[in-house]
Amino acid sequence: MPDQPDIAVVGAGIIGVACALRLARQGLRVVVIDRQDPGHGASFGNAGHLATEQVFPIADLSIVRRLPAMLLDPMGPLRLDWKYLPRALPWFARLLLNLRPAPFQRTVAGLRALNESSLGAWQRLLQDIARPQLLREDGSLLVFERPESRQAIDALQARMRQQQVPVDVWQAKVIREIAPQLSEGIQGGLFFPDTGHFLDPYRVVCELVHAAKTSGVQFLKQQVQGGHLYEQGVSLLTDQGSVNARKVLIACGAHSAKLTAALTGKKIPLDTERGYHLMLPHEHDRLPFAVTSLERKFIMTPMTDGLRLAGTVEFAGLDRPPSMERAWQLHRLSKGLFRRDLNADDATPWMGFRPSLPDSLPIIDRVCEGKVLLAFGHQHLGLTQAAVTAELIGRMTAPEAVCNRHDLPNIEPYRLDRF
Repeated sequence: MPDQPDIAVVGAGIIGVACALRLARQGLRVVVIDRQDPGHGASFGNAGHLATEQVFPIADLSIVRRLPAMLLDPMGPLRLDWKYLPRALPWFARLLLNLRPAPFQRTVAGLRALNESSLGAWQRLLQDIARPQLLREDGSLLVFERPESRQAIDALQARMRQQQVPVDVWQAKVIREIAPQLSEGIQGGLFFPDTGHFLDPYRVVCELVHAAKTSGVQFLKQQVQGGHLYEQGVSLLTDQGSVNARKVLIACGAHSAKLTAALTGKKIPLDTERGYHLMLPHEHDRLPFAVTSLERKFIMTPMTDGLRLAGTVEFAGLDRPPSMERAWQLHRLSKGLFRRDLNADDATPWMGFRPSLPDSLPIIDRVCEGKVLLAFGHQHLGLTQAAVTAELIGRMTAPEAVCNRHDLPNIEPYRLDRF
């Protein structure tokens, strides 16, 4: 029909909204559909870290050795729910297969290509909406506390430099000068200068939504239950009726598999890493930038509303209720990292779903004669890669668009047909 939108975006998280804004700025009529208000899924509670340094897969072969401990420790940094284990095992089997040398190198190359383009894409996007102050480009720090961890730090530094990731070695004295509230027990660390953090990840989504609405994007609070292709485009079935569009972009994170199968006939191995955070509203000015602990395996990010502790991962699917004790465990993990323990008064726990594929790469593609676009599966890097993903989706819909002037990754590593 003449008045139907050019494209329906399913998913109002950071990736869906960034893509919707890009498409609208290219002159397309866009509608965004989500069962929640924009930014209330995984985008609400991410660590806020622009993690351009994370160019390696989400796991390595040591996961095999750690598997029994993972199953036995309900508060460990990586947990598998016993009841979810039968469903998770095929995914883990594929993950292990992707850790063989050739697929591992393909993953690293794919992550590196996206991450190298991410900071520039975010700078362009925030400048476009006149909100560059939402991102602090002040780097991030990985610290270690045990003298025996120095070998692991040195090995990681070598791997990073091999991948041309900018990294500096910081001795304990330098860390104490720049982050004086950290413990005397810090032995040293690695500083990543080409990273940064967002002062309020949820506000970033809200600012993008405002810009998108100004550009004519319509937002519908509906739950997409299915859909089908027809000659003129795509018909989506929601809990409030049908929405027709010439094209659809599936960008609903961990919930993307069912709709992708319905429209493309492709079953994809998408699972969810349930991530937790604990927000400490009375902790300001403790850290100048995001700091990660090598041994404790979590990250602390300073934000406008306090200090956010994040990083714990749980495989338990989409349906089981959250175990908020895992969020509170982050505060216990922080004890000893500072000269004075963090204040957890009025702290708020949170859990969200990180969409992960077994090769650690997202799906960014255009299929079904261009009627279906895909942008999901970014695992821990959804916030980091949202802006460059939006530019890639923009290039797929309008090759002559202004974003084509920028060097963007080749989408071959992120194709749907790799599964």
